[in-house]
Amino acid sequence: MSGHRTTDLVIAGGGLAAGLLALTVRARRPGTRVTIVEQGPTIGGHHLWSFFESDIAAEDRPLLSPLVVHRWGGYRVAFPGHARALDTPYQTIESERLDAVVRQTLPAEDILTGRGIRALDRGNAYLDDGTMIQADAVIDARGFRNDGALDLGWQKFVGQLLKLEAPHGLDRPVVMDATVDQAEGFRFVYLLPFGPDRIFVEDTYYSTDPGLDRDVIVGRIADYATAKGWRIAGIEREEQSALPIATGGNFELLWRTGAQGIGKIGMAAALFQPLTGYSLPDAMRTASLVAALPNLTTDAAHDALKKHAAKLWTERRYYRLLARLLFEAADPPERYRMLAHFYRLKPDLIARLYAAQLTRRDKLRILCGKPPVPLLRAAQVAMKGER
Repeated sequence: MSGHRTTDLVIAGGGLAAGLLALTVRARRPGTRVTIVEQGPTIGGHHLWSFFESDIAAEDRPLLSPLVVHRWGGYRVAFPGHARALDTPYQTIESERLDAVVRQTLPAEDILTGRGIRALDRGNAYLDDGTMIQADAVIDARGFRNDGALDLGWQKFVGQLLKLEAPHGLDRPVVMDATVDQAEGFRFVYLLPFGPDRIFVEDTYYSTDPGLDRDVIVGRIADYATAKGWRIAGIEREEQSALPIATGGNFELLWRTGAQGIGKIGMAAALFQPLTGYSLPDAMRTASLVAALPNLTTDAAHDALKKHAAKLWTERRYYRLLARLLFEAADPPERYRMLAHFYRLKPDLIARLYAAQLTRRDKLRILCGKPPVPLLRAAQVAMKGER
């Protein structure tokens, strides 16, 4: 297959950031032709994405609403010696819904799944099959590339949606159950109740390497269910991943990777909360940024996106410091104490932490009181700084 096509905006990659960008541009710039090129068979792959309502600007929430498949009025956390319920609304998007809504919004001929990209330049995308797509704007959303520009830890997990023989009894998510064994480092179980007898159980680890043993973690999910008294009738879905946790890096080196002069969005631009790995709020913000450009061209998008990403990189130095403290200042069995410390603070501060919108006062408040990591080690990590 080969040929020549034209479009207004071509998005290289079809993950979450790409899907949100396509939907936002179509909603806010009616008549704009958007083409997505994704090497996989679907838009969004096979994932769940969750977010706090407070992560998203009020004007952007209507755009996300059609994608949300589960909503709760709050959530819980549990740590050794401390548990808490919070009333910040929490929501989950399934990749299957993202794929369906994008396909309802864009013409079929503008959703090129199962198609690889050979190269990009300021006006074209060149596909592996010889097709050339000419566009006014080209944006790269092909995901995270571990190219050495970032210093990383990892949040790795396996999750399973369990069908149970009887109701589980949970009325809201448990975002962190860290009462589980902590010998290997900060570990928690993440619970999303999708129905009275359906629950997504994810076993998550903060680790210095991205490798995971799927069979071992699946066994721990089964053990967790047994400890809760849940009898598993079936497994309806499974996913696994290793999300980057940024402890430092070189922004200019990051931006120089890949096609030059092309704006990046999503994980390719390190647009994720450095400490938690959450990426959906940034994906929504960049979609709104691009859709609001006076002129939607490759150069305009590149300049706006690089400026935006550079600003966030500078502003998020504090979050990268927290991530370094987690990995470098605490012994593995004690790492959970940092997150436990956060969850003793006020709910609005916790919400701003997740949204990466802490105020100067918030940052000082987090560092006050009994430190959750050894003070001398914390000072050494802080003084070392970033490269």
